[in-house]
Amino acid sequence: MSAIPTIAEAARRIAARDLSPLELTRACLGRIRRLDGRLHAFLRVEEGALAAARAVEARIAKEGPRGPLDGIPIAHKDIYETAGIPTTGHSRVLRHHVPRWDATTVRRLAEAGTVMLGKLATHEFAFGGPSFDLPWPPARNPWNPEHFTAGSSSGTGAAVAAGMILGGTGSDTGGSIRGPAALCGIAGIKPTYGLCSRAGVLPLAQTLDHAGPLAWTVEDCAILLQAMAGHDPEDPASADRPVPDFRAGIGQGVKGLRIGVIRHFHETDHPASPATLKGIEDAAAFFRAEGAALRDVALPPLADFNACGWVILMAEAFAVHETWMRRDPGLYGESMRGRMALGALLTAADYMQAQKKRRELIARTVAAAQDLDLLLTAAQPGEAPRLDAVPKWGFLEKPNFTIPFNVTGWPGLTLCTGFGEGGLPVAMQLVAKPFREDLLFRAGHAYERARPWRDRRPMPAEG
Repeated sequence: MSAIPTIAEAARRIAARDLSPLELTRACLGRIRRLDGRLHAFLRVEEGALAAARAVEARIAKEGPRGPLDGIPIAHKDIYETAGIPTTGHSRVLRHHVPRWDATTVRRLAEAGTVMLGKLATHEFAFGGPSFDLPWPPARNPWNPEHFTAGSSSGTGAAVAAGMILGGTGSDTGGSIRGPAALCGIAGIKPTYGLCSRAGVLPLAQTLDHAGPLAWTVEDCAILLQAMAGHDPEDPASADRPVPDFRAGIGQGVKGLRIGVIRHFHETDHPASPATLKGIEDAAAFFRAEGAALRDVALPPLADFNACGWVILMAEAFAVHETWMRRDPGLYGESMRGRMALGALLTAADYMQAQKKRRELIARTVAAAQDLDLLLTAAQPGEAPRLDAVPKWGFLEKPNFTIPFNVTGWPGLTLCTGFGEGGLPVAMQLVAKPFREDLLFRAGHAYERARPWRDRRPMPAEG
């Protein structure tokens, strides 16, 4: 198979009997064999993938496809529990952990007919990385393997960009879906807090954790989210509300939408690279030309969101890992161990003050966006840095663009806006009010279809 189809394209071809799920799975496994020795996106390739694809193909031949994910090869970030298949969190701590049950989202994607190709690299427990002292190496960026993928859904970002899978799962506590989507030049959505169940997903910070998909296109993310979303009584934070049709607005354009540009985030609070700024301005000009109303909007300073978010994240993460850290801290990688030690220094008063600040930040964001449908800003400050130049404490040195919307719980979509220095991707972030993912997909798809960025794939060397 020469070209790598999107999920939407593959679904149409499978339904028309023009594409075999078995052929598609073989093509993906072939790319994994050729490319992953250098990219390290996979921790484990599932041996039964071909048999599973063969069974799906036979069922489709008899019954027709269940939906657009039937027969589609995907993989899961290795914090998503998979029954009978190791789920390690990319850590020695859980190196031999074999769950008895699937995570709710894993089960839902399987019921939709997906073919699971394996488990994907992550930063250790979705926080410590990139690390070189763990049982598995960190994932590398397919656009240039000497460069960073961002984290923590690093393996998913690399595997999707390289065409080893058509889509995959990620988690996002401070930007761990949107960061890899940006640096790997793909699409990724952090849904509204509570839209996707976290039951069976290894926790990091329970009031900030989100589960969601990454894929090559905005539409593909909508297809994946359609299967993942929905109420789950096993997750106490799960939203009990109907799941809308996330693709209902795709193709309607952006006319009439009101978009606020959080210009101070990417121009003043943390100045982004020239290529990133150019991409954001191009997107703003496109939306305006297509009939959207744009204006600048001021939110609280990016540093305020980051200070609040990181205190909450580190305090809650230490609560998750305290027992293991006290029992045998040497099982953790140096990066994760250092960050957890910092979390141990926080007090209950620090945590409560951060939660108080969080309520203030949410209220101010709601007021600023009252008459807007979407917000627009950067997703990453620029092109991917070299993997060996990522500072251990970089997340504390400069504020990031993604954690504000973990603090608020609002949905955020990252998608490619072009290429910058070294031919590396740059991206923007679109944000909507809670449970308005449909507007994100509508606007993101309109921009994506009008620009040539999806026609260009990385060409990593085999290894």
